[in-house]
Amino acid sequence: MKVLVTGASGTLGTEVVAHLRSVGLDVRTHDRAGDSGDLRDRSVVAAALDGVDAVVHAAAIPEPISHPPHETFGNNVETTFHVLDQAGRAGIRRVVNVSSASAFGFAWSSRSVSPVSVPVTDEHPYVGDDVYGLSKQVGELIAATASRQWDMTVVSLRFPFIGSGERLRRHLEPIHADPGADRAGLWAWLHTLDAARAVAAALTADVTGAPVVTVAAPDTTALEPTADLLRRFHPNTKIEREPAGFDTVFDVTRGYDLLDYHPRHGWR
Repeated sequence: MKVLVTGASGTLGTEVVAHLRSVGLDVRTHDRAGDSGDLRDRSVVAAALDGVDAVVHAAAIPEPISHPPHETFGNNVETTFHVLDQAGRAGIRRVVNVSSASAFGFAWSSRSVSPVSVPVTDEHPYVGDDVYGLSKQVGELIAATASRQWDMTVVSLRFPFIGSGERLRRHLEPIHADPGADRAGLWAWLHTLDAARAVAAALTADVTGAPVVTVAAPDTTALEPTADLLRRFHPNTKIEREPAGFDTVFDVTRGYDLLDYHPRHGWR
């Protein structure tokens, strides 16, 4: 299988490329940071897709604060449309769309929103007000539309914070000093190696259509029990099933069931 990976020099993209090659896949890379060209240019997209069997679309502006809102939204939505539309036209039948847990709307909200209920399932309503989360929501809608139009499978993976090594250490340090620092992220995380493995699983899983799958570590970033964190920082959230110990607040069983995937790496 020849796979195009966009955003190949990013935190996730670098690990995805290495992992896919390690399992024997032929990987073509694209990243705007190099000389690959801008994916908002359809001719660039067409050239990148030529001859590939599948796509991992990881290219995006990954947060709402480094660029003006119109640039973040325009880049993320337009590149996703062009990649998926052109992939469908080229007869490609499998795309992994790297979405984000920000598509729920918690992470970057200016209103300090809380989940309606926990566990947070993939069907939880969008409650955000930031442009990055909105761009990921629209990206998932593009994925569903392209899947119907071109009869291809597009798996959208909603990742929380991804990290390992020093990046993970820097993320955990303020949370361990004050768990409120990760209130908006709901204390979710995933090791970079496990994120790459999830992408590989989504490339080959026996699924159809455009499933949205939240992939997170089974535990939180915090030192306190999850139920205590919810009562303290999200008191109005309805607890449908109280999490045990340090369990994540996200329902990650769809990834287990659809992708036959389980994270392997922890920090504790």
